[in-house]
Amino acid sequence: MKKEDVLRQYTTPTGAPAFVPGPHRFTSREYLNITYRTDREALVKQVPEPLEVDEPLVRFEVMNMPDTTGYGSYVECGQAAVVRHKEERGEYIIGMYLDNLPAIAAGRELSAFPKKLGSAKLFVDSDTLVGTLDYGTLSVARATMGYKHKPMDLEKARQEICVPTFMLKILPSYERRPRICELVRTEITNISVKGAWRGPARLQLFEHVLAPLADLPVREIISATHILTDLTLSPATVIYDYLTDSAPSTSSDKK
Repeated sequence: MKKEDVLRQYTTPTGAPAFVPGPHRFTSREYLNITYRTDREALVKQVPEPLEVDEPLVRFEVMNMPDTTGYGSYVECGQAAVVRHKEERGEYIIGMYLDNLPAIAAGRELSAFPKKLGSAKLFVDSDTLVGTLDYGTLSVARATMGYKHKPMDLEKARQEICVPTFMLKILPSYERRPRICELVRTEITNISVKGAWRGPARLQLFEHVLAPLADLPVREIISATHILTDLTLSPATVIYDYLTDSAPSTSSDKK
């Protein structure tokens, strides 16, 4: 393979790439979102500067993606902290768990999604919407929500899904020092909301050393939503480079 041929590759193995380059369209992407209040001290320890925590709120999400170009069908689960960057409110993704290799590889390589192997499910049990996450053979999370109890305004649902999202992109050098260490931002803009509902909800998090969702304990359920969409993910952009930018100011929350 000549040098120019190598430079045309986007990932490995070159004969059978781990994923297909996007953009990727998600059809009938279904969300179970539970926003809850947690311990401020525990949350601040996980949110990197220059992001700020105004309220100790976390969104637990389970996403069913039955029809995704290039990825197929899979379910994903994660946690996102409600944060602020300067004057913009958004979410910082703490961790995401799924069992689809192309989606894991592309999420980590092309963007900065902190994706890890896990087994998530989203299903209806009688009159209850249920979301679960297992790590290996052990249960890590179980969420339940009353199924379609109250209709939700579609514009508010769009705003909830399209909130700016922040992530850390970290790649080490061969000397085990950071080669890339950035804070990036992305946002969903090409979206169609097909249905949205609110309802009562509960969330249980179980201790696991390698899937530590329970490090952010549930103190109070704030809201729960069930949203059905079609959407396309936007590319990520760098908003802070930890290797070249000056140190961010330290807030009183992080002292």
